[in-house]
Amino acid sequence: MTVHMNALALRRSVIQSGSLDSIVSGEYCASTSEAPSPLAAPQTSFSTIDVTIDPATEACWCHMQPKGRPSFTLDMLRDLGAMQDGFRHNFRQQNDPAAPPFRFFVMASRTPGVFNLGGDLAHFAACIRAKNDTSLRRYAYATVASLYANLQAYDQPVVTIALIQGDALGGGFEAALSFDIIVAEKGARFGFPEILFNLFPGMGAFSLLSRRIGAVEAERLILSGDVITAEELHRLGAVDLLVESGCGEAAVRDLIAQKRRRHNAHVAFYRARRRVQAVTHAELQDVVDIWVEAALQLTEADVRKMERLAAAQERRSRRLPAALDATA
Repeated sequence: MTVHMNALALRRSVIQSGSLDSIVSGEYCASTSEAPSPLAAPQTSFSTIDVTIDPATEACWCHMQPKGRPSFTLDMLRDLGAMQDGFRHNFRQQNDPAAPPFRFFVMASRTPGVFNLGGDLAHFAACIRAKNDTSLRRYAYATVASLYANLQAYDQPVVTIALIQGDALGGGFEAALSFDIIVAEKGARFGFPEILFNLFPGMGAFSLLSRRIGAVEAERLILSGDVITAEELHRLGAVDLLVESGCGEAAVRDLIAQKRRRHNAHVAFYRARRRVQAVTHAELQDVVDIWVEAALQLTEADVRKMERLAAAQERRSRRLPAALDATA
């Protein structure tokens, strides 16, 4: 993946009349920038994500576009890892520290009504039945490696943003929590359904959520299996910016326009927050090991519940944007 950009030549966006406040209230939902341009000459062909750079706003956008169930398949994890490695390469190759390839990174989804439904449940079920702890652990380690890269902003002066325009469940919720800022549209839903099949979300959920809303509230949400709205999660403090349905992208662009004015301060603040509320890679992997051990203890009845949820997700992928039955 290569990116050739000169920050001095970047076209500065003109902030249009709608302010962030009006976007939040739903009065203004127009985009404040030209459409992004494709990422230049990628060395890896991505099949499950679309990565673009908007030079006008110095932002890199990654849209998940999975084939089949909107979940973190092995193919998507490989694509995300390759993208993140490409970021590190491009920042290392830059000639001018004042002209980075981009200053903001946004993760979103092209699946209507869905951010991401989480882990590959069919893969989990197959591994559990085969007692294949190696494959189960390899998948989970790859997942937390991707989350940890987000948490560290790829070790670059970048502000990371998750744009949630639909359901973020299980691993999708965990992924959202790994970003500096969560922007969510009203009506989006969040939750951890793992307790329904006698498991817990083991790829960052408690580590990340407890640092945002406190251990007690995080434990209650994880162990209840409840699916809650973006409005409720905003009240709890985990969603940073709540906007009207359909206004998420415009809100993110306006947010970026505001933060560009004091980009250095925002980058430094999020670095400081990561230090104060540190989540280490070792912590994430240790929890994965507990999760793998617990997964291998599931009964056949538990695994069948997991497979029914996977089937519900599969049916949804064929009739989007119908609502997910998280309790299937």
